[in-house]
Amino acid sequence: MYIDLSVDIDEHTPVYPGDAPLKIAPAGKLERDGFNDHVVSINTHVGTHIDAPLHMIAGGKTLDQTSIEQFVGPGQLVEMGKEFNIESLQKADIQKGDIVLFHTGMSDHYHEPVYFKDYPVLTEEMARYLVERKVKMVGVDTGSADIAEGFPIHKILLAGNVLIIENLTNLDKLTGKAFTVYALPIKLTVDGAPARVIAKLENE
Repeated sequence: MYIDLSVDIDEHTPVYPGDAPLKIAPAGKLERDGFNDHVVSINTHVGTHIDAPLHMIAGGKTLDQTSIEQFVGPGQLVEMGKEFNIESLQKADIQKGDIVLFHTGMSDHYHEPVYFKDYPVLTEEMARYLVERKVKMVGVDTGSADIAEGFPIHKILLAGNVLIIENLTNLDKLTGKAFTVYALPIKLTVDGAPARVIAKLENE
C-alpha cells in the first residue's frame, strides 16, 4: 500500500511569505491546438519540496549532484506534536540511512495564515543528533525546518549532507507503520526542487 505525502500543486498552493506566487497558465488548448499544455512558474521551495545543501551552504551540492540512493530509504516517523524534544527522538530507533519524518499536525492548517507564522521546529541539538546518526533526509509537515533568523537548523542539517523535505502531509497515516520513503525531486540543477514524496507501507 502506498501513501501520498505530497501536497497538490495548483494556483491555490500557499507559498512561504515573501516568495513569488505560483502561476499556471495555458500554453495550448485541446479545442484550439489539438493538445493541452501549460506554463508553470514556481519557486523551487513551494509545495512539498526538497532542500539541497546549496540552499544554505556556500559551495554545497545541488540535487542533480546528489546520489539517487539518498532519495529512497527506510522511514522513521517521530511524533512531536506542538513541541520538539530530543528525548522523543532518542527513543526512536534511528539508524544510518533512515529518512526521518516529524509529525506535528501542522499540515491540517496548510491553507491558514498560522501555517507559516506559528509552527514547531527541531532544536539545534536534535539537528546535530540526526547528522551524527547519518540519516539521509529529514522531513517535516511544516512550511520550514526553521523559524529563527539565520536558519540554524537548515545549516546544521545541510552542512551534514542531510537533505530536508518540507510541506509534507498525511503523516498521520504512517503512525505505528513500517514504511519506505521515496522522495523524488525534479532533477533541477539548483538549490532545491518540488518533489513527489510517497511512503510504501510494508506488509500491507
